[in-house]
Amino acid sequence: MRDAYHEELDSIGEDLVEMARLVGSAIGRATTAMLDADLKLAESVIAADDKVDTLHHDLEARAIALLARQQPVATDLRIVVTSLRMSADLERAGDLAQHVAKQARLRFPESPVPHDLHATLLEMGQLAQRLMAKAAEVIVSKDVDLALQLEQDDDEMDLLHRTLFQHLMDDRWKHGIETAVDVTLLGRYYERFADHAVSVAKRVVYLVTGEHADEIQQADTPVEGA
Repeated sequence: MRDAYHEELDSIGEDLVEMARLVGSAIGRATTAMLDADLKLAESVIAADDKVDTLHHDLEARAIALLARQQPVATDLRIVVTSLRMSADLERAGDLAQHVAKQARLRFPESPVPHDLHATLLEMGQLAQRLMAKAAEVIVSKDVDLALQLEQDDDEMDLLHRTLFQHLMDDRWKHGIETAVDVTLLGRYYERFADHAVSVAKRVVYLVTGEHADEIQQADTPVEGA
């Protein structure tokens, strides 16, 4: 009975990794669809989000069933509850990738992004994909140090997001209000996607240590004057 229980826990972990890989791929493909005005690719990203939603709902149902049947305590309880929260983060990240693809579809046959911002949005898309790939690796490895690095990596996304706003606020902006709204939304989608990748990594830290990532980072920060 306990072997079957732990096999189910392992299966939930494998589904989390699969979700992370799917949404990481989705944000990369959505970025390409957006920049290249590729309607077919955008539609495929939108349709593929159904698989992420299905995995999320299935994982949720199995985790709740485990809570009801096994009434886990201590570490096992932490695994089940944390897995539920990670699944929710990954499902929301998938929705954000879908939003990028929908923006591409909305503005087809043009790209929603002016050419002079293509490089910035491409960099945001690539960074989002790398962050989610690292989150997937953290789920597999349970590497606390690697998990804590993600928040530092996310600083790069915040910088790119600020760069977008600097372009939007520049007096030389010549692309109109509609494009400004598109770029604002897209920047927000990428920023939030990265936040969910970081959240997944933080939840792994809690799963492994029983401590929140912020508490560990504060403990490791040297006290000024010490």
